Order: sequence, then structure tokens, then C-alpha cells
Amino acid sequence: MEAMSNRITQLFGVQYPIIQAGMIWCSGWKLASAVSNAGGLGIIGSGSMYPEVLREHVRKCKAATDKPFAVNVPMLYPDIDKHMATIVEEKVPIVFTSAGNPAQWTKQLKEHGITVVHVVSSVKFALKAEAAGVDAVVAEGFEAGGHNGREETTTMVLVPMVRDAIKVPLIAAGGISDGRSMLAAMSLGADAVQMGSRFVCSEESSGHIAFKQRVAHSTEGDTVLTLKEITPVRMIRNSFYQRVQDAYSRKATVEELKELLGRGRAKKGMFEGDLDEGELEIGQVSGRLRDILPAGDIVRNVMHEYEAARLRMAGPAPFA
Repeated sequence: MEAMSNRITQLFGVQYPIIQAGMIWCSGWKLASAVSNAGGLGIIGSGSMYPEVLREHVRKCKAATDKPFAVNVPMLYPDIDKHMATIVEEKVPIVFTSAGNPAQWTKQLKEHGITVVHVVSSVKFALKAEAAGVDAVVAEGFEAGGHNGREETTTMVLVPMVRDAIKVPLIAAGGISDGRSMLAAMSLGADAVQMGSRFVCSEESSGHIAFKQRVAHSTEGDTVLTLKEITPVRMIRNSFYQRVQDAYSRKATVEELKELLGRGRAKKGMFEGDLDEGELEIGQVSGRLRDILPAGDIVRNVMHEYEAARLRMAGPAPFA
């Protein structure tokens, strides 16, 4: 498959405009390096890592690939100063920030020659990210898994709105898992796509095999966005989710919801494989996933599907 050249591939120095999302408990160095070696941009998800663990993953990723890779840093992370120090010291080329104010770190990272991308869920925050000096923006729609925006704007609506509002390169995320959805996102104005759920179901994903299999057996309507009073999260319905619903039924307070959530729910479900009491974070597109593949195959399949869909759309008009 020939390399694609556009603003994102040139910015990141990659072959294809496919980015693997930085997902907690699922995106360690093995997945990031495999995606980068296949021509996409792999991302280490630092949100579930202690500072010394992130350093280990960065070093192992650099040993496993000579291609560009990135680190995702949720700005709510308690030891963000240590993570950013590791990123600078280890000369990580690209950083994706999320869940916070991009102005907090963008200038400092760029002073060290690091490319900075920020994840948003609205036009308002896309404009703020651009004003903060980021090099690109990820517009993530309501369909996405994990922690989500409160606006509940779908990818189909969000991407063209953000495209019309900003000048920097745009990456679409939320509900994208194959070449057809990639073509749709690019048609809406995106320069690249970011995929999380599809790469959860990869062999190199650090998620528990039981979690991967549960995702691969998901059907339409299995996920739901909940816990908006704390921080919105999309997860698979299970026993823990039912307990959350029961709490809502008895009009539980925010403090009671926080106590019910507790600590380590996502780790319990996604990393340790507790499908009943864990928080199983995944996107709506999980209902379309049916297999667990090597990450490199996923990248190549998406690009072949994209090209086939593009050529099909370039054919005679269906109503000519």
C-alpha cells in the first residue's frame, strides 16, 4: 500500500493518517510500536501508568521501533509534572493531551521541539486548543469509548463543525473502525482518524483477553454513556453498570456515586478481566468488531478498505 501524503502524515512523519488512541490499560509499548511499525502513529496511554512505568514503556517502544510514536497524557493525572519530565527527558516526539486546559503545557512542550495535539469534544474547546498553539486537534464524538465529552455531539456532526472553525490539522475520532468510516471522516474534513476500540481488539493490546473477547462479542446497544455527574464514561452494560443504574433509581448523591465507583474499576475490568464488577470502557463501534487481529494487520486492512471505498465512490454516480 502506497503512503499517503497530507498535513497529518507530514506533521507526524508517518505513512498513513491512522492514529491508535492512547487508551488506559490497553495501549502500552507493544501496541504503540506495532502500529508505528505498520505505518500509523502508535500512542502509549500514560493515564494508567506510574511515572516509572511510563519511562519503561517509552524506552521499550523506542527499542521496538525507529518510527515516530506518541504519548497521551490526561491533564487530570495527579503526577502530570513527572510524566511531562519523562517525556522531555526521553525525547518523545509527539504528545497528545486530553481532559484539561491545553494552555497548561503546550508552550513548554513545543519549546522542547515536541509536536502537541489536544483532544476535544466541542468547537469551543477546539478553538481554545488552537489558540493555545497546538499543532493539531482531535475531535472526538459522542460514540467514543472511555471518558467522553458532556456535549454528546456525534462524530458526524462534530467533525465538520470543528473543521470549519479551525485552521490546524484535524483528526477525527469516535465510531471509526475501518476504511469506510475512515473515508467518511476524511470526507467531512478530517486529515486523519484516531481509532481506539478497534485497537483494543488487537493481539498487542495490553487489555485482558476476557475483555477483548467481550468487546468482540458486543452487539448494537451494549454500550452506554453514564456517570455524567462525575466524569462521563462510555462502557459496556454489566453488573457494575446495573448497580450504577440502581443508584440513580434511588437518587444517589454525587458522593455516593463516587463511593460506588471507588478506585481501580477500569483496571479491574479492562486489565484484570473482571467482566462483572469492572468498568468495561469501549466505544459504540464495538458492536461492529468481531475479531482480534495483529495491530499491523488492522492498519493494513483499514488502508485497503479505505482505498476500495474511495475507488467505489469515484465510480459512476449512482443516480446518473
